[in-house]
Amino acid sequence: MWSSPIGLIITFALGILVAPRTSTAQPPGKVFRIGVLSFSVTAGRDYTLDGLQQGLRELGYVEGQNLAIEQRDAEGHYERLPDLATTLVDLRVEVLVALGSAATRAAQRATSTIPIVMVTSVDPVASGFIASLARPRGNITGVSSVEALGGKRLELLKEAVPTVSRIAALWNPGNPTITSFLQEAQGAAQALGVQLQVLAGPPNDFEGAFTAISSGRAEALIVIPDASLTRHATRIVDFAQRHRLPAIYPVREFVDAGGLMSYGLSWPDMSRRAATFVEKILKGATPADLPVEQAMKFALVINLKAAQGLGLTLPPHLLVLADEVIR
Repeated sequence: MWSSPIGLIITFALGILVAPRTSTAQPPGKVFRIGVLSFSVTAGRDYTLDGLQQGLRELGYVEGQNLAIEQRDAEGHYERLPDLATTLVDLRVEVLVALGSAATRAAQRATSTIPIVMVTSVDPVASGFIASLARPRGNITGVSSVEALGGKRLELLKEAVPTVSRIAALWNPGNPTITSFLQEAQGAAQALGVQLQVLAGPPNDFEGAFTAISSGRAEALIVIPDASLTRHATRIVDFAQRHRLPAIYPVREFVDAGGLMSYGLSWPDMSRRAATFVEKILKGATPADLPVEQAMKFALVINLKAAQGLGLTLPPHLLVLADEVIR
C-alpha cells in the first residue's frame, strides 16, 4: 500500500498528526525544586506564599507532582534570615524566591549564582538589588515597587483629617530596609505642612512608643510598613481607638481589626506575578535578561464604622477613591 512517492508523503503526514504531543512547559517526570525565603508569612491574611503557589499552579507547576517547594520563614525575626538563606543555597534549589525586602537582602548576600526572584516594596535600584529595572544584570529579578507610598499615605490621612498638624509615625527600627519609607514620609510631611513625630515601636516596647505618642500630643497616626508590626495589628488599632487617633495603615489587616483606613500594595498579586519569573527561569532564562516588573495594583480600604467611632465625617471624594468601603 502507498508504494508511490505520494503515498509515502501522505503516510508521513498522517504519522505526524497521530503522534503523541508532549508539553514544552517541563520535561516529563521532572520535579523542579525552588526555595522560598520570607520574613513572615503569618503576619496577616494576605499570605504572599499563597499568591506564589496560585500563580505557579496556573502555569502548570503543582507541588507533589512536578514541583517541590523548600520554604524557610524567619517568623518575624530579621536576624534569622541570613542563616535561612544559606540553608536554601546549600539545598541547591533551582530558583530562590525572596518574599520581602529583608529576605531579598539576605538572599543576595547568600548567593551570586542561584537565580533570585524578589517580591519587594522598596526601590530595588536604590536598595542595590539590581542595576536597573530594564537590565537587572546580576542574579536578581522579580516584582517591585519603586514608590515607598509613605507620601501618598500622609496625603490621604491629611485629606481625611484636614486640620491635623502633628502626626506620629510608628516604625520598627529592626527593619533594615525601612529607610526609604521614612525618608519619603518625612519629605511629604514637610510638603503638607505637618510635623512628623517618628517613634520606634519594636514588638517588645510598644508601651514606650504609645506613651511617647500620647505625651507628644499627636493628632493622628501613620504606621510604617513592617511585617512584625502587622502581627500586632489589633494591639496598635486598639491604642489608636482608645486615644481617638485617626490612623492610616500599610495593609488592610489593620482595617479588618477596626482601623480607619489602609493604603498599600496587593502582596498576593505581586507574588502571583512573581510566579511568571520563576517559570521563565525554569525554562532557561537568566535573571539578567528579565526586566523587573513594577507593581501596579494598589488598594485604599476605608472603615466607616471606625470613622464614626472617631467622630469623623470623611469627604465624599475620598470615599469615591476607595477600592473598598466597610460600612
